[in-house]
Amino acid sequence: MIGTPLGGACCPELRYLVYTHIWHIARVAGRMLAARFHAEICSVHMAKNIPTTLPGTPPPEAAQTLLALLHAQGEVARLSEREQLFSSLLDSVNAVLWAFDWETRQVLYVSPAYERIFGRPASLVLADYNEWRDSIYPDDLEFAERSLAQVLLKGSVEDREYRILNAEGQLRWLSDKCYINQQRNGDRVIIVGIAEDITEKKQLEGELQRLATTDVLTQSSNRRHFFECAQQAFDSACEDGTPMAFLLLDIDDFKCINDSYGHQEGDQVLQQIADSGKAVLRRGDLFGRIGGEEFAAVFPGCNAQMAEQIAERLQRQIQRLSFSHGGQTYGVTVSQGVTGLTDEDVTLDSLYARADAAMYQAKRQGKNQIVRG
Repeated sequence: MIGTPLGGACCPELRYLVYTHIWHIARVAGRMLAARFHAEICSVHMAKNIPTTLPGTPPPEAAQTLLALLHAQGEVARLSEREQLFSSLLDSVNAVLWAFDWETRQVLYVSPAYERIFGRPASLVLADYNEWRDSIYPDDLEFAERSLAQVLLKGSVEDREYRILNAEGQLRWLSDKCYINQQRNGDRVIIVGIAEDITEKKQLEGELQRLATTDVLTQSSNRRHFFECAQQAFDSACEDGTPMAFLLLDIDDFKCINDSYGHQEGDQVLQQIADSGKAVLRRGDLFGRIGGEEFAAVFPGCNAQMAEQIAERLQRQIQRLSFSHGGQTYGVTVSQGVTGLTDEDVTLDSLYARADAAMYQAKRQGKNQIVRG
């Protein structure tokens, strides 16, 4: 550490602790030097004759002590300024700097942000580590503890993200990076870390994910997301040897609705069809809008016969819908094509093509019906 600046001689997260510790040492040293200087002055006053310092001779010990005291006071002032700087920085950072004794399971230090993020007094977690542990969202507790233990093997863990519940019961996301700081004098293992509140980032990521995968008008899966999920379901069904069914649905005479009542009315029809699909389909089924007035569904673990029964329920649900415009009431119908996975299907496209052919056959046969392909 010789020649290394003081700030670089320790983990960045603990510099504040180090500087504060040194500042207190300097204050104590300053008091000791002041006491020694006072004793020197008293001894001089008690002497009857004060010796004269000749040119070229070293200054008396009292003067040396005074110089040392002035130097120590300067160091204290500089350390005080640095402490104030670190305090202001820590107050402005939305992250908790922390230090943890692995053997004793004791939290040695948390920065001021702990009280803002967790909503609890820092004194509680300093007294009992379980204050932090009990704040972790139950579903994330096992991961949080396992990833913390990994720092003993890896030296650092930087991909820890988990949720906590603050004192008000609000869910917050933390990115909690941690590093090991093995003490040389003994086996004491200190883990230091920085836990950043990334709740807003997670919310933004969720919104971006929703926009990227959701049809804005109907709030169902968009075409790209639907076929990505459908491909995953197809791969799983082929690998596990389980059934799967595919459905295509097209609104009958939708162009007439737009031409007769306007595109706003057409949008309401699309939204109601999407809501009907979400209401009728089972949990785990996938439903999405893949074209203008075309919707699709995937039924994992479901053969063609079972899928046709679900399609019939959807058909009846849509037939019960009622719309009105300018005092005129009207309804809508749909044509559906449904098919199931066979041993000859090697790609998802084969199911899609078969369901598509069945749907157009329903159109040719008079619409408002279901055809199994």
